[in-house]
Amino acid sequence: MKLIRFGNEGQEKPGVLIDDKRYDVSGFIPDYNEAFFETGGLDKLKAIVDEHGTNLPTVADDERLGSPVARPSKILCIGLNYADHAKETNAPIPPEPVIFMKSTTAMVGPDDSVVIPKNSVKTDWEVELAFVIGKKASYVDEADAADYIAGYVLHNDVSEREFQLERNGTWDKGKGCDTFAPLGPFLATADEIADDNNLNLWLDVNGKRMQTGNTKTFIFKIPFLISYVSQFMTLLPGDIISTGTPAGVGLGFNPPVYLKPGDIIDLGIDGLGTQRQVVKAYGE
Repeated sequence: MKLIRFGNEGQEKPGVLIDDKRYDVSGFIPDYNEAFFETGGLDKLKAIVDEHGTNLPTVADDERLGSPVARPSKILCIGLNYADHAKETNAPIPPEPVIFMKSTTAMVGPDDSVVIPKNSVKTDWEVELAFVIGKKASYVDEADAADYIAGYVLHNDVSEREFQLERNGTWDKGKGCDTFAPLGPFLATADEIADDNNLNLWLDVNGKRMQTGNTKTFIFKIPFLISYVSQFMTLLPGDIISTGTPAGVGLGFNPPVYLKPGDIIDLGIDGLGTQRQVVKAYGE
């Protein structure tokens, strides 16, 4: 299944995609949130879709899409998970996964604007594969990790490099600004993705290809990441883990290239659709 959330920001309703057409399931499901995933919501949703299918209320093609999951308890990101990206940023290959947090208030829809933060001069892009946790996970064995994946989603891990790297402390300061986590257009349930270790991903800025990669070049694969992260914290249903970005970020160019108002970002991943964001200045 492909799950969507549609409507004005903060008022999104749950829906599904069936043969690329949008349908409203808000008459049956309150939202795609922690409670939904925790109480077997995906199975209930499948039964609803199987029974009602295209008889569900339709959603207009021009209706805004929000993040396909409601605000979770946490967004976790894995840094430097592609060797080529580590090399371009002059960072060593990490011996263990680098974990940082991304504020849940950064979440927006796939085609919402990206806003350059106040006083920012180094806002950057990062196309990433993210996945959503389907059930409570603590001290998970790697062999069992796939059982904890509810689905997969396209993520632009927008980053402010000065805040992240030059202002001391953790990376979080450059990762959690408002609009810095566009997600969607849909959540594809785990059965929709045959091999999460062989997905092409790409990103363009103003029509110029900046990033091209494939998840087969992960340093740390998803089952290992679930097991690893769950050793340090409990993962709750609906939590999002983003798996890192390949080479081609603005920081990696010589000289670096950063986003400016009016830029257009397009990105996509096999089987997970595409996003488009227009970049705006703070206060615009």
